Amino acid sequence: MNVLLLILGAAVLFPLAFRIYSRILARNFGEDPQRTTPAVEINDGRDYCPTRTPVVFAHHFASIAGAGPILGPTFALMYGVVPVWLWVVLGGILIGAVHDYSALFASLREKGKSVAEIARSSLGEGGFALMIAFTIMMILLVTSSFLVASATSLTSLVPLAKMNLPEGQTLLKTVTRDGVVMGRIGGIASTSVIVITLFAPLIGYLNYRRKMAEWVTAPTAILVCLISIVVGLALPISLPMNTWMILLSIYTLFAAGIPVWLLLQPRDYTNVFILYAGIILLAVGGIASGIKGTLTVAPLFNIAQGNSIASLGLVWPFLFITVACGAISGFHSLVAGGTVSKQVKSERAARGIGYGGMLLESLLAVGVIAAVGSGIAFADYRQIVFPVQGRSNPILAFALGMSGMVHRGLGLPMAFGTVFGILMVEGFIATTLDTAVRLNRYLFEELWTLVFKNPPAILRKPWFNAGLCVVLMLFLAFTNAFNALWPIFGASNQLLAALTLITITVWLVQRNKRGVFTFLPAVFMTVTTLAALVFLFQKYLSSHNYILLAADVILFAFAIGLVVIAFRVGLGLRGRSRRPVVAEAPAF
Repeated sequence: MNVLLLILGAAVLFPLAFRIYSRILARNFGEDPQRTTPAVEINDGRDYCPTRTPVVFAHHFASIAGAGPILGPTFALMYGVVPVWLWVVLGGILIGAVHDYSALFASLREKGKSVAEIARSSLGEGGFALMIAFTIMMILLVTSSFLVASATSLTSLVPLAKMNLPEGQTLLKTVTRDGVVMGRIGGIASTSVIVITLFAPLIGYLNYRRKMAEWVTAPTAILVCLISIVVGLALPISLPMNTWMILLSIYTLFAAGIPVWLLLQPRDYTNVFILYAGIILLAVGGIASGIKGTLTVAPLFNIAQGNSIASLGLVWPFLFITVACGAISGFHSLVAGGTVSKQVKSERAARGIGYGGMLLESLLAVGVIAAVGSGIAFADYRQIVFPVQGRSNPILAFALGMSGMVHRGLGLPMAFGTVFGILMVEGFIATTLDTAVRLNRYLFEELWTLVFKNPPAILRKPWFNAGLCVVLMLFLAFTNAFNALWPIFGASNQLLAALTLITITVWLVQRNKRGVFTFLPAVFMTVTTLAALVFLFQKYLSSHNYILLAADVILFAFAIGLVVIAFRVGLGLRGRSRRPVVAEAPAF
């Protein structure tokens, strides 16, 4: 298949979906741009910070995109190009974007409350308790799997021959391993991450304190990105993998406690320009490559082999949990209701941020499918992503695939594409980590109010709760490899999306709004992810992985409990008239 078909198909369908389907949703929700948002109403200068829409979108997109839409499709490509493309495109339009937009909208209407708090008002104290516990476990799996992936990519070495570079080249710093000269690609990303983080407070000061115009802050952020890459090429930092996991954990600990505008928001805002550039490079490179006749080298359908890979599983349900961000992701609801809803200045912006942000992420996933499917030999892909020995490194497979595609399409050096691919992913794993730990800090603070009538003072301290998140994250990361964590993370992530859709469905129906748009996706995702947990239970039991086995059982039990509570609430709504609401006219 020509890669042009993959990209143009998505490029046509996504704008149509935003123009038509998102407006139908907005009309049903009752979008009102004149309504005061929580950021404006509360504005505490720490978590509630009314912010310009481009900055909020950058924070939201950098937080939700991260490595998910790159790692998931790269793993799932073993099933074949066509099944993954169909799930990303149709799932993104009908399920993922609906999930993100509805979660953000409901949080805006509930004073910036999290999905768990919305479950409390919609499903009662039992629903609140289960949602809190489930979400905490899910985020721990998110952060631990991304921590391992991040540390792996930061230590990536690539043979110069794979990038068509001679041994005497001067572009990359090198090291010799087993007689092979390797480029220290991961070290470039390491330095870039550090430089961008150090400059983040400056960008935050310009954005939030000085309220500088976009034409000032955007070029400044882009300049910081360029400086970080130049410094990375000159001074790549090389540290052991475990050292990187500890350093990243220390960073997330501090990022989770200080004001959002000082580090987390401006770091995302800066990093997102690399991601924007990467999406453009993937799209333009893919189109140019397709015009030149480049075909996918990965099989269009490879379901039998995909089913046989131990770290994957049967195409249903595992395709739908392996692609855990490009089509739908429960983590997005945590970002939408955790930090983003506390920054949005207008309800009208919520549709572009929520629905539009998800479609842009799906477009990124389509670019990944095209790149990995055409830019790297399928045998090399299998060796890197599903090695017989050693660690899986899907980020490296993506970087090599991207370099191959843009080299064929635009004639750019292979080394350029490889370096940019690693940079593109690595910065955003860090943004996902710091956002996720901050969100888990919020959830632990909510949990203690449920467990204790008057929580001890220590349990109300942001640093204590952030530290607890980091310690648990490190424990899971040190005791499990990335390819072992990804399936249970994917299942928990997609199940959280299902539970979010169930909660929002009840919330909508209680307000005399149609819930069919969220109910049907909720049913599909619930059945699919519960089935995945059953299969994973058998796998963990046979491999004696009792830590992940316990996580599997607990997640399954929490999910069943929430489904039962939602079903009972739904039966109650059918038996009585719903509370009256004031009609809200949508504005377009």
